[in-house]
Amino acid sequence: MYASFKSFITWPPSRENARRFTLMLCICSTVGCLLAYLFADEVPLVLLVLNVAATSCVWIHHRLARTAIRFQPQELADRLLEVQENERRRLSRELHDDIGQLLTAAKLQSEWLKRRMPEDMQGQCTILCETLDETLDKVRDVSAILNPRQLTSLGLEASLRAHLLKTLANAPVKWSLDCQQRMAGIPEEMAVAVFRITQEAVTNMLRHAQATNLLVRLQRLPDGLTLLIIDDGQGFVPATHPAHEGQRGMAGMSERVEQLGGTLKVVSEAGKGTHIEARFPWAPRALERASKNKVLH
Repeated sequence: MYASFKSFITWPPSRENARRFTLMLCICSTVGCLLAYLFADEVPLVLLVLNVAATSCVWIHHRLARTAIRFQPQELADRLLEVQENERRRLSRELHDDIGQLLTAAKLQSEWLKRRMPEDMQGQCTILCETLDETLDKVRDVSAILNPRQLTSLGLEASLRAHLLKTLANAPVKWSLDCQQRMAGIPEEMAVAVFRITQEAVTNMLRHAQATNLLVRLQRLPDGLTLLIIDDGQGFVPATHPAHEGQRGMAGMSERVEQLGGTLKVVSEAGKGTHIEARFPWAPRALERASKNKVLH
């Protein structure tokens, strides 16, 4: 109680304390006017009505203000992920449409110059054309990573396989993608979460783990979808609170799983590789349909 009172009298007061103090004054004023009205004739009725109205308005404002600033952590995480995905899509469009078109125009101009340059400059023009080709390919790759359009057209399994093929093409890693059931009909938000988590895990493995083997497994169960990612790399010490301890990639994984009501389990030790398991529950309607189909069969 003493600590609460001490925090209340600090200067300058917070907005919450200022609202409470104003409300307390209005209540005291109203009670005083009421007592004066009951036991004396000096206070007019109009003044009492005005005080009651002012107190009511301040109380309503106090309740509305408390409701307006009460944010749930899950709502903030959902909103943050939504903003991140929208920003990824915007950057992907700009890379593909604007920068991609400019690089294509520069490539055509370099080829035009190459046909008109003398023999002693053909080598430099060839290097320029190859550099522009490589840059254009890199821009397209980054655009595809930021916004995996193939998720809609190819589906989750094919998109993961294409990403692993491209990302691990020049890496000394033996990998396998194991999908034990058909992945058709996966909700879009779940497919995006699985793709992003796999993307982050593979990137971390290439940067830090020095692994030689990688397994990505998707399993469709009656109660949800399970993603399993295992490597035999150096391993690390998983943080209890990844966002506070600098493990931003792990924090992003956890937020994506929690957004869909799932669970994330990370087991890793130095020299013993990393084991990541994410479980995503089906939405209530999808789970109800699955239960009905099971009963019918």
